Amino acid sequence: MKKRLISFSYAYRYAIVFWLLVLIRMFFNGVLPLMDKTEARYGEIARLMSETGNWITPQIDYTIPFWAKPPLSTWASALSISIFNSTEFFVRLPYLLALVLIALFISKYRSTPKQSYYLPGIILISLPEFYLHAGVVSTDTFLTLSIAATMLGFWEAMQDQAKQFWGYVFFAGLGLGLLAKGPIIGILTLPPIFLWLLFTKSFKRAFTKLPLISGTILSLVISLPWYILAELRTPGFLDYFIVGEHFERYFNSEWKGDKYGFPKQQPLGIAWLFLILFLLPWSIALINLIIRKGKTFLQHRWLIFLGLWMLWTPFFFTTSKSLIHPYILPSCLPVSLLIIHFWEELKNKKVYFKIAVGLPILIFMVQLSGIAKPLYEHTTDKYLIAATSQELPLYSLEQKTYSSQFYSQGTIKIISQEEFTQKLDATTAFRILLSKAQWSALDIETQSKLTQKDCNKKRCSYHFIPLN
Repeated sequence: MKKRLISFSYAYRYAIVFWLLVLIRMFFNGVLPLMDKTEARYGEIARLMSETGNWITPQIDYTIPFWAKPPLSTWASALSISIFNSTEFFVRLPYLLALVLIALFISKYRSTPKQSYYLPGIILISLPEFYLHAGVVSTDTFLTLSIAATMLGFWEAMQDQAKQFWGYVFFAGLGLGLLAKGPIIGILTLPPIFLWLLFTKSFKRAFTKLPLISGTILSLVISLPWYILAELRTPGFLDYFIVGEHFERYFNSEWKGDKYGFPKQQPLGIAWLFLILFLLPWSIALINLIIRKGKTFLQHRWLIFLGLWMLWTPFFFTTSKSLIHPYILPSCLPVSLLIIHFWEELKNKKVYFKIAVGLPILIFMVQLSGIAKPLYEHTTDKYLIAATSQELPLYSLEQKTYSSQFYSQGTIKIISQEEFTQKLDATTAFRILLSKAQWSALDIETQSKLTQKDCNKKRCSYHFIPLN
């Protein structure tokens, strides 16, 4: 009886930790603003899709198509907005659900039945990169979900007595990946699978276990109709997306054809640094395990599979200078599965566990204290727009941010310097966002006509109220 109570208490504690981490992430999803440039951009694209009802062509502004990424993540956010509303929590809700689903699913890969159902999920969501993307509006989350379906579907399909269902999960993952981020799904999954088949001499088994013809048809049925419709609606999409986003972006960090982003100059090989830094402290635990258990990896088919899955993504991006840390998100899942496989043999696991779980709790406490807001308020125009009268027309001089589009519900307009001058001589009140540099460039007379409402580190909001 006493052993049963101890076992129940053990499982209960892990369940509390898991759901506490989820609740903290939910809290942040609701209180943090959408931040420029990436997150606010995808949030605005989803808001526009919901508002306009155009579910084929994502738009970066009214009537302006967004060709950089396929629409799976946008569909998810736009659907959530349509069902609920466009607050931050609901824009981010699909990303939270997707990654919590993965964290719960991997409980089946516990190394022993005695391990808590929630332990694998705790390790996974306590990886900083993974935890971050449970509340960030981006395409990387749904790409990771697609990669998880592809890789784990393949692994399950290759097992003895495997149900054919898993083979279709593998191909469905490829199809969804094509809708999540494009052909990169094949680049990040098929090479490590090929290498695993080569190491384990399992090619013949793969041909007999996988529904190659019907599965390929399934992948195409899932993805191809949208690509055809997208090109028909906005000719030129396929050339920009396939050639530009997949070849120019990878090989040319100074690519001038980027319509939406900006060059990302990074040192060669920084993907490996991202892998270590954004997966702390578990990345240190894994390095220690590799040092101690290196030979074991080559003797176990599952460990070979996870190792190739984990290493392939940073290896692929090693030669690219145009990358950001979310690109290593697909490696989070195999890292957590490797940690859980060696859990019973992991030294100092309580220390790693406390650091990993304690970090989100610490950040939560910092947020509650109010001292964190100055660290991020300049990354969004939410507070500037909220500080001004919603009844007045809203303008931004010469350029506008994605967050100003989102939080103004698309009503903000760009005006030129000439138009700005004309409006100051008119009799209609308005509000405007100006950068600090733009304000400094105004003469004293012009400045005297404007009333400052709020400021952050980059820009301020102003009212113009005509005297007459």
